[in-house]
Amino acid sequence: MTDTRYDEFIRTRITELRMKRSISEHRMSLELGKSGSYIRGITSGAALPSLKELFNIITYFDMTPVEFFAPIENNDTLYGKLCERLKELDDVDLEKVDTFVDWITKECPEEMMV
Repeated sequence: MTDTRYDEFIRTRITELRMKRSISEHRMSLELGKSGSYIRGITSGAALPSLKELFNIITYFDMTPVEFFAPIENNDTLYGKLCERLKELDDVDLEKVDTFVDWITKECPEEMMV
């Protein structure tokens, strides 16, 4: 028995990430070493990638599986929106956020509390 919401998520997520990078289905297919219609077959619902090919697609987008599947649980929650915004920060700003989270959860040293 197949859970079609996961099938639909994979198709939609690939399309979303591909369009965000302005990459055609044909180009992506070829860059993955497949026939020119490979991604179209996935996004149209005619086929699903094997697990190995799904990992190749995730790698193509320079993501981890956690990042690829994150929206399946987060959707439009505040948590999901914050995660997306955090991805845009550099290491210096991430350290600031980390310090702030420590402070609001009372895990930082007393001298940092103002």
